[in-house]
Amino acid sequence: MTLPSDLLQNKRILIGVTGSIAAYKTLDLVRLFVKAGADVKIVMSDAAKKFVTPLSFEALSRHNVLDEQHESWSSEHNHIQTVAWADLFIIAPCSANTIAKLANAIADNLLLQCALADPKTKLIAPSANTHMLENPITKANLKMLGIANYEVVPTQVKELACQTTGDGAMAEPLDIFYHAARLLLKDSYWEHRRVIVTGGGTIEKIDDVRYISNFSSGKMASALATALYLKGADVNLIATRFEPNLPSALHKIDVNDSAEMFEYLSDSIRIAKKGVLSKASLMNDEQIHLIQKEPYLFMAAAVSDYIPRFPQQGKLKKAMLGEHYALELKQNRDLLSSLEREGIITVAFKAEMDDTHAYDNAKALLEHKNVDAVCLNVLRNSSSFGSSDNALTLLRQTGDVSLEKQDKLTLSLHLLEALRG
Repeated sequence: MTLPSDLLQNKRILIGVTGSIAAYKTLDLVRLFVKAGADVKIVMSDAAKKFVTPLSFEALSRHNVLDEQHESWSSEHNHIQTVAWADLFIIAPCSANTIAKLANAIADNLLLQCALADPKTKLIAPSANTHMLENPITKANLKMLGIANYEVVPTQVKELACQTTGDGAMAEPLDIFYHAARLLLKDSYWEHRRVIVTGGGTIEKIDDVRYISNFSSGKMASALATALYLKGADVNLIATRFEPNLPSALHKIDVNDSAEMFEYLSDSIRIAKKGVLSKASLMNDEQIHLIQKEPYLFMAAAVSDYIPRFPQQGKLKKAMLGEHYALELKQNRDLLSSLEREGIITVAFKAEMDDTHAYDNAKALLEHKNVDAVCLNVLRNSSSFGSSDNALTLLRQTGDVSLEKQDKLTLSLHLLEALRG
């Protein structure tokens, strides 16, 4: 999925780099932020400079690196002014030593002083040997940070620098990027709201090696689910096809046919109506409250209108079928009409290829299928499927909104703004 060049425009990010072999990955993280339009500054510990030189970060960020040797109190190049400048402070990689010092408010280097001086939510991406990470004291330190304005991007299991395989490798730069973007872009309307998105063309079995389907790529659904994730929603993407490199924290259910999609949809809708957990402050005490935000359902999947009447086990043989083979189909169940959707806001997607009747058909869907909104997508030909950009018309009882052709993630973000308004 293409990340828009203005996704994080006007956002200011401070990245702290500690002494870990994973520091080389932070170069890719800086590149991702810069490509997304963010302004990035770097603060490095002296230990970090043993792994990557400040010059590498300066070349990517176009800012001087803040370190012990170059802090200045005659300019803004110091830990107090730099922290005040930043919208978000990320420490990646964050070594076990730094985790311990953060948890105990120790500030014996410039990076730690930045952390202690920053009252905002901070993001850390740990990197450590498995035994160091699983040490009870390290675990306790991470729990302490969890209640002290820190969010942690989970480590991953892979081969470590010590040539053993285990948990402790820093998260991939793209996952850190997504987590940070979610913190920067979250929206009170979508935050903690449960949302279900369907996508891709259903795969209806003829036999064990053949099926009927359609050209739907699932790209629009993947982009929409990503946009919802970035806005802070609790997203469940149910699809037959997924874009690569989606946020790893995004919940995904891989399905094949319409019957399987219906089953998971029904369960997901039932769960979505139960409410969501949110942290709220009351009388200076941190308490957990069950709050109810009306959930959303985005039906972006291209569900087959007809399915094989008699799907077969095994493989149908050409010799058995003969020179001519007539495949008997039956009309498929209408998922929208079959689902129990009371109490869930439903947005249907409608793809049309007939300019003359497209709008009227979408209007009829809005009026007769008990949906709250319809996203009309007028296709020119079969090559329109799988493209990286799209245009939509949002139809609601209160009026229509035209969303011009643009990359699908930007389009999805604009769609969410239109629905919010």
